Amino acid sequence: MRIRTFREQDRPALRRLAVRAGQGSPTETLWGHQESESLIYLEPYMDREPESLFLAESDGELLGYLTGCVDTESFPSEDQRIADAVRRYRLVLRRRPALFFARSAFDAASAALRRAPSAGEIHDPRWPAHLHINVVPEARGTGAADGLMEHWFDRLRSMGSPGCYLQTLVENTRAVRFFERMGFAPHGTTPPVPGMRYQGKRVHQQTMVRSC
Repeated sequence: MRIRTFREQDRPALRRLAVRAGQGSPTETLWGHQESESLIYLEPYMDREPESLFLAESDGELLGYLTGCVDTESFPSEDQRIADAVRRYRLVLRRRPALFFARSAFDAASAALRRAPSAGEIHDPRWPAHLHINVVPEARGTGAADGLMEHWFDRLRSMGSPGCYLQTLVENTRAVRFFERMGFAPHGTTPPVPGMRYQGKRVHQQTMVRSC
């Protein structure tokens, strides 16, 4: 298993990998339109911070990736990236995305009426960096995810970062256990994620933090 940084020629293969790695997970797809989801959760990291994007490779095949951002405040917010994707792909005119965003708006309004905690990014100087990690099912347990994380931690230390955070789902217990083993600890509340459903049920955001 080899861990290396992203190169521009990896872009097509990484897009395909993102689809493979998410299969069967609660976040496999949010609204059934892969191009717009990639524009939010993959493309900005390739474009803006390729030096924080690490790939796990074996025999020339990509098996996992980690997208990172050393300074979240300097990165476009998730809400902004979603709004850009909605405009670019006219998602409100597509049936499945339109249903997702309608449900998301209803969920958010309901939470606001109850004054319940809402899902979203955190902005805390103790953990200014953030990451996303994804590994294909057949590469789990091979050390790919561990290697990606260690390269990310080395990057943070080299940049003098005090720490980082990530967000997963309470229901993804395998991921939560892995992140705990990597030194992350749960932080804050676990609000439902607006719009998201998995096997017909609501899912809940789990924020986790780690100091360098």
